[in-house]
Amino acid sequence: MTRTRQILLAFGATFLALVMAWLATLVCVPSSAAGDDASSVIATSSGKTLSASTVAIDANADASIRVSEEADAAVLGTASFGIDDFVRQNKGTNRSTDGTYYGYQYTMASQDAFAAVHAQGVSLIYIPESKASDLGIDIDDEGFQRKFLFTLATLDNASSRGGTLFTDLDNKFYFTSEPELVIDDYTYRFGVEISSGMYYVTVTQAGSEDGSGGAIYMETGVLQPADQTVVVEAPTGFAALQKFFGNLDWNPLWVSLRTTGVAILVIFLLGLLAAWLTLRVSDKVKGVLDTVFTIPMVLPPTVCGFLLLLLFGSSTPTGKWFISLGIDIVFTWPAAVIACIVVGFPMMYRTVRGAFENLDSSMLDAARTLGWSESRIFARLMLPLAWPSIAAGTVLAFARAMGEFGCTLFFAGNYAGITQTIPIAIYFDWMGGDTDAAIFWVIVVILISFLVILFINIYSTRTQRYKRKLGD
Repeated sequence: MTRTRQILLAFGATFLALVMAWLATLVCVPSSAAGDDASSVIATSSGKTLSASTVAIDANADASIRVSEEADAAVLGTASFGIDDFVRQNKGTNRSTDGTYYGYQYTMASQDAFAAVHAQGVSLIYIPESKASDLGIDIDDEGFQRKFLFTLATLDNASSRGGTLFTDLDNKFYFTSEPELVIDDYTYRFGVEISSGMYYVTVTQAGSEDGSGGAIYMETGVLQPADQTVVVEAPTGFAALQKFFGNLDWNPLWVSLRTTGVAILVIFLLGLLAAWLTLRVSDKVKGVLDTVFTIPMVLPPTVCGFLLLLLFGSSTPTGKWFISLGIDIVFTWPAAVIACIVVGFPMMYRTVRGAFENLDSSMLDAARTLGWSESRIFARLMLPLAWPSIAAGTVLAFARAMGEFGCTLFFAGNYAGITQTIPIAIYFDWMGGDTDAAIFWVIVVILISFLVILFINIYSTRTQRYKRKLGD
């Protein structure tokens, strides 16, 4: 009986596992929407069927392709056509026009432009019949499809700015001149004139007022004869370097140096004063002051910027008082200086205070017994003895202020030539697609940081060597 029970239990457990696995496969089966695995045959508005192209994109198909510097035009050496006015649109719009909802919309380059809509599993390539006829193109010809897709992929890669590439989606490609395609719940319309002279690709989903799920991104451009497609290629070598520096805006460097230079003077004086002050008060007061002076170092920079915005904003008593004096601080160059002071001050304060606390207290007391005043002791004993740490704290505060981003952006904003420092320029250059400028400013920041650390190391080495000589 015991063995029979064991067999039954084992059989039951196996059967239950099989049922659970079957249910899991049902749950994990992808839906049949356009965002998933598309059918190899789709329907058009005229009732025709459209089969997927079997052409594979060969990344090494032709090395003679020429791409413009702005990635808006390209010509393949073996093709009779070129692509002009190319634009990649990572996002569309989902608004109604004059009370009518047309669908999720992408703007086409012109009425006779092609459009390539990329979804998960399917890419729809629309080429107007009139344009194909003018160019003598058969869009079902595999030779044309291979050359077109290679040219499109090259432009896609050049303009993606790190975004999704349709060559990475493992898509099926459908070439069509039909103005309307239906894939499961999604309807794609091409060349829709929503406003006068403006043509769009629209995507709608049955039973929904948001068709954005039917596309990841869209590309559009105009097919032209190859000899009429103007491709202004990017310069190379020394010419490229000359052009880069000729077009480079140097204002972020000057703004950073000017802002940090003024801030470090204030930080230097306030840091020395605050460190000296905390040594002369009771332990309870020292704890409170130390917390207040140090807290900007542990708070996120955006929090510091937000607090400064609340403090000096036009709706606060402090801000209103400054405005009554004719002084506007928020989103100005003085705001950038204040932001640098706030984030750089704790570095100076903590370094100098530690140096002061490590001084021989008996030596300071001996100076007092000789009748030295506190100011004389500070100037003649404390500062010279703690100077290596003071110099290190100053340099570290300078580097921290130079690299400040969040607090400055929040409180001073991004105004070219006024408050746009190097860290802010790096962010907005990268976001704007100017990767070369962003990389250059990154190199500048790394170089400045290297020089700062090198200065500290050299100064510390010389100081220690001098101390050793005195000891001998």
